[in-house]
Amino acid sequence: MTTQVIRVALAGLGAVNRSLLTLFAEKQEAVKRRYNLLFQITAVADSSGAALNSQGFTPEMLQALKANGGQVASLLNHTADHQTFTELLSPQHCDLLFEGTPVNIQTGQPGLAYTRQALQQGLHVVLANKGPLLHDYQELTTLAKANHTKLAYSATVCGALPVINIGQRDLVAAEIRQIRGIFNSTTNYILAKMDQGDSFEKALLEAQHRGIAEADSSLDVDGWDTANKLLIIANSILGIRAKLSDISVEGIRNVTVDQLREARQHGEIIKLIATAHATTSGYRLAVAPRSVASSKFLGSCNGWEMGIELETDIYGSLYHKSREESPLPTAAAMLRDAVNIYRL
Repeated sequence: MTTQVIRVALAGLGAVNRSLLTLFAEKQEAVKRRYNLLFQITAVADSSGAALNSQGFTPEMLQALKANGGQVASLLNHTADHQTFTELLSPQHCDLLFEGTPVNIQTGQPGLAYTRQALQQGLHVVLANKGPLLHDYQELTTLAKANHTKLAYSATVCGALPVINIGQRDLVAAEIRQIRGIFNSTTNYILAKMDQGDSFEKALLEAQHRGIAEADSSLDVDGWDTANKLLIIANSILGIRAKLSDISVEGIRNVTVDQLREARQHGEIIKLIATAHATTSGYRLAVAPRSVASSKFLGSCNGWEMGIELETDIYGSLYHKSREESPLPTAAAMLRDAVNIYRL
């Protein structure tokens, strides 16, 4: 069978997309052998500008560029203004966009503009960036449908843990009564280290060093990263048109070592929990630190682990968790989405 070459545009060369480059380099033969697909990077952008190479940039070359402190603007045939990356998002240059620019809660940009342009031009889009979905979930999904393209975003919620896939594909005809989850491994790690005696500051620094924490750490510790993921779940799985303002949000800054010790004395542990609870008037959405029994499922999600509980009417209660100590599993979710776009 002939191998299908997929021309790829990369928006952003942060930790996740650099991990995606690693997967392109290490898993190219496996993807080609198993799925008859070959991903070729023809366009790339970072904060310095954008570059185009119709013959393809190798993953190794782009990795070396960033490892040596280089910028995309230094590449041959680069465009002078990084905003013109949108002009490269056309069927003339690429087939698929991997959007991995930093999350921007305020405006969703530049990821929102890139995603819109790609969908309007008939390109498929794989998101690791939650920003576009937070601002225009309904518009983007409608745009994808109107242009017969695919918008995939399983990497935006708990990285490799296939929460979106389970909710959209596998819970056929189910009524979801409640969702409870630990959606942010950074806060889970910080709370675990504090429970062991480390300071909040020390634990946060280690999370940032590992590349797990968001560039803006307030997104993690103030609960907004968890709320963002809950919002995506609400819109894409629960089918409600929710906004961030519909979610009650409290982070972990006020959690103390004494509170953690007291919870431990009662056989409990404090976790940052996202909840979506069905009521007669709709779902109640919240993010807050909660004490949970150490013997229960969420209490067993330790350190870098994330987990989700789903209570349904016909499938019973489902429990899923994953452990992520680097951005690689999130990048793997992006690769999974891309392969599934062309495989399904």
